[in-house]
Amino acid sequence: MILEDVEEFNAAIPAMQSLIGLDLGTVTIGLAVSDTFLGVASPLETIKRKKFGIDAARLLEVIEKRNIGGLVLGLPRNMDGSEGPRCQSTRAFARNLEKIYTGPITYWDERLSTVAAERALLLADTSRKRRSEVIDHVAAGFILQGFLDRLRVLKASS
Repeated sequence: MILEDVEEFNAAIPAMQSLIGLDLGTVTIGLAVSDTFLGVASPLETIKRKKFGIDAARLLEVIEKRNIGGLVLGLPRNMDGSEGPRCQSTRAFARNLEKIYTGPITYWDERLSTVAAERALLLADTSRKRRSEVIDHVAAGFILQGFLDRLRVLKASS
């Protein structure tokens, strides 16, 4: 089920289960996972995109293996907040995923997540080759961490 409201998504997540964050690109899908306390996001892996069925099968393997309670998809809005073709593609991916995954799915504004990931990798003196290998799942980590930080604020204010 796709839940755009953070509070509704929060209510739908099972207790003590991790979340997975996705950075959907046209060539790859970056994955990051949270701890079960929903405090810290860690980059996990990058899936080379093939066809939806193959990509989804790999994603479902990770979801099952890691006992994932919900998915957070980075929504690549334009800098002015509008939604273009990349957002439409992300929403279509979520609708297709919803047919085979029964847990909650939500979106998180991913503007500048790849820029932040690139900056962090440069600060860590990561080689150009290594940066290209890990940028997508590091960006997924930034997306998921932003969402987790929002959840923490939400929980603190209630």
